[in-house]
This record gives sequence, C-alpha cells and structure tokens, in this order.
Amino acid sequence: MRSLRAWAALYAATALVLLTTALSPASPSTAAASPPGKPAFATHPAKAALARLLPRHVSQFSLVPVSRPASGDYFSVSGRAGHVRVQGTSPAVILSGVNWYLKYTAKVDIGWPGRSAARLPRTLPAPTDTIRKHASVPHRFALNDTDDGYSGAYRDWASYEKQIDLLALHGVNEVFVQMGADAVYYETLQEFGYSEEELRSWIPGPAHQPWWLMQNMSGFGGPVSERLIQQRADLGRRIANRLRGLGMTPVLPGYYGTVPPGFTERNPTGPVVPQGDWVGFERPDWLDPRSEAFPRVAASFYRHQRELFGESTMYKMDLLHEGGRPGDVPVRDAAQAVMNALQTARPGAVWTLIGWQNNPSTQIIDAVDKSKLLIVDGLSDRYNGLDREATWHGAPYAFGTIPNFGGHTTVGANTAVWAERFDQWRTKPGSSLSGIAYMPEGTGGNPVAYELFTELAWRTGPLDHRAWFDEYAERRYGGADPHAARAWELLRSGPYSTPSGTWSESQDSLFTARPRLTATTAASWSPGAMRYDPSTVHRALAELLKVAPALRTTDAYRFDLVDVARQALANRSRALLPQIKAAYDAKDLPRFRERAAEWKSDLALLDRLLATDTRFLLGPWLEDAKSWGRTKAERAAAEFDARSILTTWGHRSGSDSGGLRDYANREWSGLVSDFYAMRWTTYLDSLDTALATGRAPVAIDWFALENSWNQQRDSYPVRASGDPVVMATAVLDALPTPAPAGPPAGAGSAGGNS
Repeated sequence: MRSLRAWAALYAATALVLLTTALSPASPSTAAASPPGKPAFATHPAKAALARLLPRHVSQFSLVPVSRPASGDYFSVSGRAGHVRVQGTSPAVILSGVNWYLKYTAKVDIGWPGRSAARLPRTLPAPTDTIRKHASVPHRFALNDTDDGYSGAYRDWASYEKQIDLLALHGVNEVFVQMGADAVYYETLQEFGYSEEELRSWIPGPAHQPWWLMQNMSGFGGPVSERLIQQRADLGRRIANRLRGLGMTPVLPGYYGTVPPGFTERNPTGPVVPQGDWVGFERPDWLDPRSEAFPRVAASFYRHQRELFGESTMYKMDLLHEGGRPGDVPVRDAAQAVMNALQTARPGAVWTLIGWQNNPSTQIIDAVDKSKLLIVDGLSDRYNGLDREATWHGAPYAFGTIPNFGGHTTVGANTAVWAERFDQWRTKPGSSLSGIAYMPEGTGGNPVAYELFTELAWRTGPLDHRAWFDEYAERRYGGADPHAARAWELLRSGPYSTPSGTWSESQDSLFTARPRLTATTAASWSPGAMRYDPSTVHRALAELLKVAPALRTTDAYRFDLVDVARQALANRSRALLPQIKAAYDAKDLPRFRERAAEWKSDLALLDRLLATDTRFLLGPWLEDAKSWGRTKAERAAAEFDARSILTTWGHRSGSDSGGLRDYANREWSGLVSDFYAMRWTTYLDSLDTALATGRAPVAIDWFALENSWNQQRDSYPVRASGDPVVMATAVLDALPTPAPAGPPAGAGSAGGNS
C-alpha cells in the first residue's frame, strides 16, 4: 500500500532528527543539559498551547526554559502585573507553572471539562512572591488502555490537541498513545504470511481496538478499511509528535506476542498458545516468546512502529492480562524474551505494565531488570492493606487510580484516600513509589478529581483535603461565593470522600440498567449500592442554584450545574425502583402506575436537562464516528462501532453471558430518550399489562431490542438546547426533599474491566 509504506519512508527521512532531539527532554531520568548560553529547549510549543488556552492573555506571559537538574522537574513563577514570568524544565512543565499561577494567584480554573478563565481581568495580577514547585515524582503518567474506546475512538485532531494541552497544563509528562497501533500490526503481519484482507478482518473497529491490543478479542466492529488504518496512523503520528514537542513521552504499545489465527501454519518456527476466551470473546493466539519466530516478529513490529511514529523511551504491554493462559510456556522465560526484544529494538526503554487484579506477576518482575520497569498501579486507592514494595518486589511503580469505569457519567472518587495515602506511600522508608498514574477508563468527566490527583505530583507534603476543596470552589467559577463553597463542601463530604476497601468509583445510575425490578447496578462490575449519602448531592444542587448571577456565566458553572442535577436525579432512581417493585409485588396497579409514571417522567426530564450542554449529547459522539467514513458502508460500520460500545458492547454472548452490556453506560441526551427510556417503557408497560390481565409478563429479547438500536442511523442534535438553570431548577423541584443519612456500606464484590 502506497499510503502507509510511502508515508513511513517519507516520515523517517524527514523527521527522525526532529523526533530524536524532541524526545530527550521527555525522559524523567535524563537531565536536559545544554551548552552555556543556549536555551535548554524551544518554548514555542508551550507558547502555542497557551495561545489556544488563553488567547487574550498569552502575550502577558514570558516563558523561560531551564535545564533539568538531577533533582528533577521544577517550575517557578514571578513577575509583575501584566508581565508574568514562568520558568520550567520542559514546555509542559512551563505550562504546569502557568496553571499553578492561574489557580493560586489569578484564581481561575481551566478544568477537564469546564473553565472560568473568561473571568480573568484584562491585566493579569502579579504573583505576590516567587513561586517555585518541584515535582515530587519523576513519572506523571496518564490514560488507561481503554481510553480510546471509552473517550471516543473517532475524535479528530482538534479534540486530541485539546486533550494534550490539558494534560500538559496539569503536569502530566507520560501519555499512553494507542492511536494508529493497528497500522503497525497491519504492516508487520503482512511480512509473516497474512493478506491485507485477512488482517483488515482481524483488526476490530476503532472503538473496540483497545481490547484487541490487550489480547482480549479481535474482529468485532470490522472489517476496517485501508484508508481508516492510514487515517489513524496519520493521527497517531501527529499526537506523538505533539507530545514530544512539549517534552512529554508518548508511551507506545510494545510487542508481546499477539498474532492472528493460523500463525504456525504460515510460520512453522512460531508455535502459539491458544488464549481461550474473554467474557464471551475468543482471544487472539499468543506467540511463544521463546520461539525462533518471536524476535523476528518483534523486530518487524518495532521497525514499522518507528517508521510510523518515531521512537520512545517507554512501551506499554501486559502479558497474560485478565485471564491469559501461559500454557507450557514458563512465564519467567516469556518475560525475558519480551524484554530482550524490546531492549534490542530500543536500548534502555522502560517496560510499562498496569497494576490490575493479579497483574503483573512476580514471575515477570523477577525475570527482568527492575530498573527498566514501571508499574502504573490501577488499585492504589481501591483496597486497604496494600504493600506495593512487598507485592512487586521493589519494582518502581506509580500511585494510580481508576476513578471511572467505561466512561460512566457518575460523579465521585476516593479523593480523600489520595490526599492521605499518596504522601504516606511516597515518604515511607524503602518506598519504590516513583510516579502517579491517572487512569480513568474514560476521560472528560469528574474535573475536580483530575485536578486534585494531578496536583499531588507537585506537592511535597500532605494535602489538606477540606482546604483544597474550599479553594477549588472559589476558582472553579472565578470568584468567591458562599453558596458555591457550601455546594463543594457537600460534594467533598459525599461523593468525593468515598472510602477505600472495595471500590474506586461511585455507583452508576439505574436509569441506565437493563430493566429489571431487582436491578442494583447498570454495569455488571459497578457498585451495587450508594457509596455516599445521596442527600449531599441534592443539597449541593440547591446551593449551586443560589450562586451569584455573575458567576453563573462561566462554562465551569454550567457544566457543574448540569452534572450535579443529573447526579441528583440519577440517585433518585435507587430510591424509586424499590417502590415500583413493592407496588408490583403487592399487585397494587394504581400505585404501580403512579410510580412507573414518575420513573418515565424522570427519564424525560433527565434527557431535557442533558440537552442543555453539548458535553452530555449523544449527537457529537455519533457524528464523529460517521465523519471517518467515505462511503455509506464505512459510515454505517463506524456508527455501529460507536453505538455498540455504549450499549451491548459486543455480540450476544459477550453482552449477555459475558456481562459486558451497559458497561459503558452514560447519561447523554438522545441515549437516555431513545435507548434507556425505550427499554424501560417497554418493560414497565409489559408489567402494567401483566397486572391488568393477571398474566405473566411477556418475555423480552433484550439483546435483539438493543442491537436494533445499534443498527439505526438516525441523527441526533450536536448543539445544546434549553437553559441549564431552568432545567436544573426543574430537577430540584421534581425531587422529594431528602432526609440526611449516614453513608451506606459498600455492597457487592470487587470487579471491573480495565
């Protein structure tokens, strides 16, 4: 194919020098020394990002590069009114210094999502004193393996550019980049006997590719077109280059043995280990890393990856993830072979693994040079009694969190655990903690959680949880307000103070559950009960509606108001459904109809509320997918891929028996009205008929009903409509006044699908 091969050759010939030089500042282990009198690096990437973030104020910032000392990254902020000077050890670190100034001097917020920077005065205020902050850890990692699937596999460059700007602004220096990995496999495996058509059928649709890269499944949502593979490679290259330009490390997928069916028949020196299934999907085969074929496939993989995306110093891969089978292959030998292939291709590179369930095995850790490992822990805040130094035999690790599964719209996180535990683990004798890792399965929600967690890396002492939230309430809307302060104190003490022990995210909404009277969760692995006192969210909504009119104009206020109102209404589902069940069990038809009517009314109200903010619309998600297709068939395939990841997730077996249905449930306008409300109306009407006739309810083929929606092609609005204040007020008026109660104990067993 001229596309990828010719592009790769041109890219390698024209950009290798640029990529190599841009890469070195990104490595936390390398001091960015520079000759006397010569800048340590170019600041124009930071200036360009700042122009996008603060176009009216960018000229008032002076950005100054400094070499990174042996002690690690730091930034300093000084200057006078209208002339703010920010020094830093990389372009991204400089942006982190700008953000600290915005938060703690100018007192405005650029969140993810929501911002109050429009309230900045024309002339920027002067820092009272010189501010200097040192990174407490060298590794500041972001993004889950699932991010592209649950945050939007069909986003455009503008969306990724914004994401990168916000990651840099909040101090991140290592970002997992999987966009375009399909092109690497596509090019590599053609050298080992596979046709283009075979590979395009094996590669899943973009929304499902993260699980293919984790060796969990293949093919679903495909076949993909050659043009789609090229488009994704082009975008992945652009993402990686932008990260390098900002002095950040693009963490690329490594090769650990995934191959399509029939590999040994084509390559007799390449025995494979069948991997069984993963929640209803057949897993790809695993090429024995000890085999003669493995180092040749790995070398080809890394060569094509370098040609397409340049080099990195970090590569992410997880052997035998979530139930993988080693067969007769000693795990220690496999780990050594995988590491040898990586070091042959990229000497000195760091192998990055996720800490999740029983991953990584100590057999892997003990088999290789631990100095070339980094474990990004997804469970640091989830369980108690953890000793990562003992569990991982002293391997370096990053304190991490997965505060969101599947991109759920629910609010909340174990932020109080973060504030206490991170500093304790970092400073304890013999600590191997060397980073943080922010790894929600889907990004773009819970802005306060993202802000607090990433800030930990720039604090060298304990964080006062209550005081931090108090300051956040002021800058979030660009001014002090007693009602905003009370609202955020309620949210802090409720959904943002959930405890460790069992869960790292809050409960999801029962409005998004496949209908049943006994439903306690929408996603199979979500908490089965409230994790906090729901009255805190209800009362926070009442306080937000009293915030001063001048502060209501900010984007942050409008997002938070809709989000908190949405959560208050979602929490009502957990009180209302048992009432519906009680009426049905008692065969009380009038009472049942009254409560069922309230349920349906709440769903309609929820959809109208969500329609007031573009970030809660289904339309952009689907239009993004369709925009990648050139033909009618390509657009239909992309839309099915994007719809199904939210609903059934996959085929009937994975959805029903595997439990994947509604894993990525989220409350979005359009999805609520045409999918969730459609299901509940069908169900409640069947129960109504059963009560009225005395017959058993008619059985419903839920997968068939759900998958028919996946295959629809109707359009949804891409622009918000309605007034968020009016609709949030309507939600408050519709909710019964709560009686405060203590937070309930967590229910159910731990689980999840990272």
